Amino acid sequence: MPVDFKKSTAPLNTLTNNVVKMSEKTGNVYEMVNIIAKRANQISIEMKDELGKKLQEFATYTDNLEEVFENREQIEISRYYERLPKPVSIATQEYNQDKIYYRRPQVVAKHNDKKADETRKDAE
Repeated sequence: MPVDFKKSTAPLNTLTNNVVKMSEKTGNVYEMVNIIAKRANQISIEMKDELGKKLQEFATYTDNLEEVFENREQIEISRYYERLPKPVSIATQEYNQDKIYYRRPQVVAKHNDKKADETRKDAE
């Protein structure tokens, strides 16, 4: 699920959230934290890839390590990405707004096992 970082309304500063209330959707605080953490990792990877592609356009390759070039465009792009909301803030906002899709394989497996048992009982 790609994210448009420029349009994100996630807070730039740290906010205190009611963890118990947030975990009501899953019924487990640790599962909720795991869901948000995995989504934050996905967002972080997307941001790094996008930043890398933009900075690659300005890359200059030299053989001399002593030469350092300051490129204004690179600095501005880097500053822009530093000012964006952090991936955890974006992921938490998505979780609170029910924009994150997640599944629970244990529950699905148990459900399928129950259906199989009911089918066998009906067949007998």
